[in-house]
Amino acid sequence: MTEIAKGLEGVLFTESKLTFINGTEGILTHLGIPIQEWAENSTFEELSYALLHAKLPSAAELAKFDAELRANRELPAKLVEEIASFPANVHPMQALRTAASYLGLFDPQAEETSEGARYAISIRMIAQFSTMIAAIARARRGEAIVAPRADLTHAANFLYMLRGEEPTPEQARLFDIALVLHADHGMNASTFTAIATSSTLSDMYSCMVSAIGALKGPLHGGANEAVMDMLDEVGTPDKAAEYINGKLDRKEKIMGVGHRVYKNFDPRSRVLRDYAEHVANQQGKSNYYQILETIEKTVIDRIGSKGIYPNVDFYSGTVYSDLGIPKEFFTPIFALARISGWCASVIEYTRDNRLLRPDAVYTGATDQHYVDLKDRQ
Repeated sequence: MTEIAKGLEGVLFTESKLTFINGTEGILTHLGIPIQEWAENSTFEELSYALLHAKLPSAAELAKFDAELRANRELPAKLVEEIASFPANVHPMQALRTAASYLGLFDPQAEETSEGARYAISIRMIAQFSTMIAAIARARRGEAIVAPRADLTHAANFLYMLRGEEPTPEQARLFDIALVLHADHGMNASTFTAIATSSTLSDMYSCMVSAIGALKGPLHGGANEAVMDMLDEVGTPDKAAEYINGKLDRKEKIMGVGHRVYKNFDPRSRVLRDYAEHVANQQGKSNYYQILETIEKTVIDRIGSKGIYPNVDFYSGTVYSDLGIPKEFFTPIFALARISGWCASVIEYTRDNRLLRPDAVYTGATDQHYVDLKDRQ
């Protein structure tokens, strides 16, 4: 008998210097540095550089990298026109998938697969993903698309393009932290999909479009949107415990709770919980946060002993909501952050590339012969 690793769980297929996860102890590091330290001390720009180069930058290297990102934020005019014409009723991830593919049509390096070309394209895509997502959001609401500003940080510029007004420093920093927390997470479904595409020596844009398609699913990138749907369904904090106990009694899935890897607290959720609480206190203890507090306590009391705890999606939705980001754009925001990890993982894997070609155990019929159509029952 051949043992099948369902969902490829526990299967090792490559090596990486970028991200380490110990799900039993709730540890996540990038380049050996705990995620809590990245969130507290760093920026999305710095972490993006670190992932792409597998090292911390010097001040000069970071300044150069940041300048390159700022210089590449503009989208081709034709793409802006296309985004403005997208149907308003499609899911934003559909729009992002199409826009990312369209973007490749205007890149003269699009078909190049050398490491240098992949790196140059990565810088452009990291810079332009935020512009595309903000443009899609504005167009979806029937609002004029806002051009990027080179004088703002990556996080502040996105919020400016999305809302049409400059965010406060605190809002920009909170969003920056959220991007840092989501930038990379090992061999998750979307990163693996990007690598699988790249292993065929396909182009970088095809790799990223593949990753977007994987991220779109509710079991991966769409979970934080589902959490907000759950909060709306609960309605008020006093109904939260009864609602969750009912779900647990019926053995129904609770969105934002549990993780394939973590059998302890997701360290990213601990960081986001603190910031969600901070924002809620500023706003007079928001309704959403009170519901989340009750859900977390109920879940831990009932099934925490089984290693099931809130994950990063549990609190990220409330943070995004407090920043004025529409619920249907939570998954595209995930892509805005994860583009760095996708690009870095593709570049790292293709240095020692091998075409991914898993196998399956055949369970169909044997010793069969073709039956002419007229003789079939």
